[in-house]
Amino acid sequence: MQTPSETIPPVQPPEPPSGGGPPFDGGHRIILHGISWETYERLLDDMGDSHAAHFAYDQGELEIMVPSEEHEEPNRALATLIEVLAEELNIDLRRLGSTTLKRKDLHKGLEPDSCFYIQSEAQIRGKKKLDLTVDPAPDLIIEIDETSSSLNKFPIYAKLGTLELWRYKNNQVKFFVLTDGQYVEVENSIAFPVLTSSIATQFLAESTTLPSTAWLRRVRQWIRDARGVEK
Repeated sequence: MQTPSETIPPVQPPEPPSGGGPPFDGGHRIILHGISWETYERLLDDMGDSHAAHFAYDQGELEIMVPSEEHEEPNRALATLIEVLAEELNIDLRRLGSTTLKRKDLHKGLEPDSCFYIQSEAQIRGKKKLDLTVDPAPDLIIEIDETSSSLNKFPIYAKLGTLELWRYKNNQVKFFVLTDGQYVEVENSIAFPVLTSSIATQFLAESTTLPSTAWLRRVRQWIRDARGVEK
C-alpha cells in the first residue's frame, strides 16, 4: 500500500516546481525516492496500455518520463534499422515496443524505448503475456538518453538479463553487451555483427535529412553490399 510519505505527481508534463520539489528535466522527467513496489504497480495499472508516460523503478527510486518528439524520432529510426537488418539478414525477430519489463522479486521494472527478442525469439513466440521469472528478457534494448539526470537503467537491464543495449546519447549510438553482470561497450552489435555503432550513428543522422523511402533504400543497399549480394 502507498505510505503517507509517498506523493505521486501527475503523469502529464507538470510545471517545474518553484522550490524544494523534486528535480524536473524540462517538464518531461521526474525522479522520486522512497516509493513502494505497490505504488509503482498501481501507477502501471492506472496508465493501462497508454504510452503517455514511461516508468522506471529500481528498489524505491521511481522515474516518470513523458517522451518528447525529439525522444521518439531516434527511437523509431533505430527500431526501423533493426527490423530492416533482420529482414535482409533472414533473422527471426519479435518487437515488443515499450512493453513493461518487471520482476517483483528484484524490485526492478521499466519500460524501454524499444525492445526486441532475436536470439530468444523462438522461446517466446506466440506468448501474449511474459513472466520474466521464467521467460528470458528481451535480447536487445534501445534506450534514448537525452539527459545525464535520468535514472541509470543499466543495472536494471543487467539484473533482468538483457544481452545487448543500444544507447543514443549526445548524437551518438553506442552498443553495450552484458559481460559478467555489467555492460561493456563494444563496436559491433552481437545480434547483427555486420553493424558497428559508428555506422548506426551515421544512419541515424541521415534519417533526419533524407526522405524516409530514400533512407530505407540506402539502408537496404548498404546491408546487401556488406553481405556481397547483388542488386
